[in-house]
Amino acid sequence: MAIAYIPYGAYWCSPFARWQGALAHLHSVKFAAHVTRDAMAARGLTTDLLDYCAYGYTVIQPNIFYGAPWFSALIGAEGLPGPTVNQACATGPRLIATAAGEMALGNAGVALVAAGDRLSNGAHVYNPAPGGPGGTGSSEDWVLDSFNHDPFAKNAMVDTAENVARRDGIDTAEQHALVLHRHGQYQQALIDDRAFQRRFMADLDIPDAAFRKTTGTASGDQGIQPVDPDKMARLKPVREGGSVTFAGQTHPADGNAGMILCADAGRAAELGKPGGPRVAVLAVTQAREEKGFMPAAPIKATQRALDALGLTIADIDAIKSHNPFAVNDIAFARAFGIDWQAMNNFGSSLIWGHPQGPTGLRGIMELIEELEMRGGGTGLFQGCAAGDSAMAVVIRVS
Repeated sequence: MAIAYIPYGAYWCSPFARWQGALAHLHSVKFAAHVTRDAMAARGLTTDLLDYCAYGYTVIQPNIFYGAPWFSALIGAEGLPGPTVNQACATGPRLIATAAGEMALGNAGVALVAAGDRLSNGAHVYNPAPGGPGGTGSSEDWVLDSFNHDPFAKNAMVDTAENVARRDGIDTAEQHALVLHRHGQYQQALIDDRAFQRRFMADLDIPDAAFRKTTGTASGDQGIQPVDPDKMARLKPVREGGSVTFAGQTHPADGNAGMILCADAGRAAELGKPGGPRVAVLAVTQAREEKGFMPAAPIKATQRALDALGLTIADIDAIKSHNPFAVNDIAFARAFGIDWQAMNNFGSSLIWGHPQGPTGLRGIMELIEELEMRGGGTGLFQGCAAGDSAMAVVIRVS
């Protein structure tokens, strides 16, 4: 039994741009609203259809305190209720779970979930400490300090990848082989003038910071680096004695994504593309791994989802992952006895980048479209998040 339905085609994302690049000047909430307004209009969706909105972010912006209500007002839905959500890199799946929960309570029938983040120009925060020596407080770089220091596990994100690589015997050569394969899969999404991506991502007229004039155009993701096996082979691991190089991990990015969910299959059919398939959300699960082993957390979240539905990994027709490290996919494939080459057709965050909040939503959109091209099937999205946590989403396209 489904917990929610996604109208086919009623989802979108901006191009993702490598940080300090083409989108670095845009306020993430205003930018998300800008893209959402255009995307809904292009799909014939109006805000009066909505009775719930949840907005996700992970990097603070000016006035972010007002979160979801502000975002709703910016898209012309001033009376729309809903929460602001932050679960690090699992924010996308968490938004879906939040909307499905409200539907189960009878509080929502048609929900908009959206997420936007700008990792460029992250805030530098000063925390006063009147009781400290001389009243001196502490400072925090919101983005870089979050990458480099888990206050509980006492390590950086890259250290969690090294821990899993060391435990599972994953060497640099296999990590680089995966990156090369994932880059090739991403190229499939660019064939025929980005035909696959155009199913959910329109070209973007890049606005200025005031959203008054156009400064350029983004046709697809920005700042993706070419891969060169010879250059990769010469890279040294980030940590001395380790195996993870800069080539074996994703890049921070800027961007946003949005999606409509419905409590009723009939309503979803009305709001989706005419003649499109039914897209049902079957399960959303979460898990937490041993501290310092973040890339392995999706294994537990996935097993919980499969167990809840009475399925095995053999029942899954397509798998999409949020893979900030190549280690993620190798560890996952080994745990379930599958071939990592079969995962992440048409792209993944390892290649197209990681703006955090919207990453999972984009992955799920790509999963839906892959299944539609297959003629239907059951799909799994899974991904890790800060704090050695993870979420998994199972959908069925029929």
